[in-house]
Amino acid sequence: MTNQSKPTANTEAIVETEKTNSLLDNAPDDVKLAVDLIYLLENNHVEKQTAISALKMVLNDYENK
Repeated sequence: MTNQSKPTANTEAIVETEKTNSLLDNAPDDVKLAVDLIYLLENNHVEKQTAISALKMVLNDYENK
């Protein structure tokens, strides 16, 4: 009899993150950047309207360069 335990939610989250990272390894740079920006905004609990306003400013700045 083995002493294997059921994976925890944390372990499952790590596995899902590793799968996502593997998929992103081959993703285009714009997709990687978008995922990074979403991660940054969500983990810092940036309010929706604040994020949208800031992203519009960034878009405007880059379009005018």
